[in-house]
Amino acid sequence: MTLAAYKEKVKELPLVSIFCSCFLSDPLKNQTYKYDADTVDLTWCAISDMEVIELNKRASGHAFEVILKPPSFDAIPEITATLPQKRDPSLEEIQKKLEAAEERRKYQESELLKHLAEKREHEREVIQKAIEENNNFSKMAKVKLAQRMEVNKENREAHLAAMLERLQEKDKHAEEVRKNKELKEEASREDLLIHRFVRSF
Repeated sequence: MTLAAYKEKVKELPLVSIFCSCFLSDPLKNQTYKYDADTVDLTWCAISDMEVIELNKRASGHAFEVILKPPSFDAIPEITATLPQKRDPSLEEIQKKLEAAEERRKYQESELLKHLAEKREHEREVIQKAIEENNNFSKMAKVKLAQRMEVNKENREAHLAAMLERLQEKDKHAEEVRKNKELKEEASREDLLIHRFVRSF
């Protein structure tokens, strides 16, 4: 394997692929870069050379050690000239930002008040519903209690009427028994008188 072919193989290694444009023939060509403060873009580095040392030669192949030289930033273009100059905001811009912040604050405050009003309205509806349910329960309980008391009263009156009727029947039966007894006694006396009267003759 030639040195040029080995260099091409090295370019395909994952470790070497980290140095994305360092092995390209023109790493800075057709590139568009955006710069931020305190940022260093390693894609600007250009590794101009590398050293390949043959370690040993075997029948199965060759072993090499690749030594990369430190990156060079000599090819970096002038950056400071292309960076936009930071300028102080004008009074009008500051005023607009303050007005926008005040509008956001008012909007957030109105949303918060709206949310609190909706929450209070929901709580009021829940309380009102609970009161109505409690009143309905009380009314139903009173109606059921009145119905139960009415049924108990009717049952008690019916029971008393039945007892009174039974007592009246007992009194009537006792009166009939007494009358029958008196009639029997009177008949016995009459029979006795008749018997005595007959014997006297």
